[in-house]
Amino acid sequence: MAQGVVDFVYPDWAAAFPQLATTVAEPQAGFLFRQACLFLNNTPASIVQNVDERRDLLWLLVAHQAQLGLNAASGSGSSTGAQGVGRLASASRGSVSVSYDGAGLPTNAGWFTQTQYGLTYWQATARYRQMRFTPGHPHPARISP
Repeated sequence: MAQGVVDFVYPDWAAAFPQLATTVAEPQAGFLFRQACLFLNNTPASIVQNVDERRDLLWLLVAHQAQLGLNAASGSGSSTGAQGVGRLASASRGSVSVSYDGAGLPTNAGWFTQTQYGLTYWQATARYRQMRFTPGHPHPARISP
């Protein structure tokens, strides 16, 4: 591992997410990890300075993307493979009708709340989405997860 950078080790990820590892091969998981690094900076300059915490967050993003892909491939959700976001508000059987209430979700949380892994990531990164103010110092804009 390079200093301050998380390397993706598929066997370790597969042990943490065995339910996904049975259908997500190592090359695909590696690709998803590289995509996860687009969402969460994986360099020493990352807002998440603890490398173990950053690894866990990146793994959650890999699991989230993998689950979204599996949902779309299996056709779960609507005819497009999309899933509802938010609290299940109502459901019926005849001619199948489902509605979700996402009123309590911030607009940018929708994508993350589609899987348990994404929602876990969203909750775990809440503290990084807070405004940081240090009196007497310049405050460059910093976009975080």
